[in-house]
Amino acid sequence: MVFGLTFEKLLIIGVIAVFLLGPERLPHYAAQLGRLVRSLRDMANGAKDRMREEMGPEFSDVDWRKMDPRQYDPRRIIREALSDVDPFAEPEKPVVARAGVNENSAYLQRKRKRELLGAGEAAPFDSEAT
Repeated sequence: MVFGLTFEKLLIIGVIAVFLLGPERLPHYAAQLGRLVRSLRDMANGAKDRMREEMGPEFSDVDWRKMDPRQYDPRRIIREALSDVDPFAEPEKPVVARAGVNENSAYLQRKRKRELLGAGEAAPFDSEAT
């Protein structure tokens, strides 16, 4: 895929170009397109050769995947910079903190009241409650 264009889309663009340009002008524009692609390829190769000359033998040792900006996550970089933990060490298992039981919670108070009621006793009813 080139610039998000699939083969089918490129084929449709080519068919439309044939109809718009006509058979007389099509060879001329196809030759121009070929020259453009060739010059772009030569410029890219020239830039690569120039960089290889300027960097010297270290050019072949460079891992270009490390230079890819898409791999950087700013949140991870900041987290690693602010923590004292070695980023290459194996992570520890997370510790789950459990809250203590609140003895005065409404749930436990209702439960105690139910336990205090007798077997045939009705639960208290508040007529003013909504």
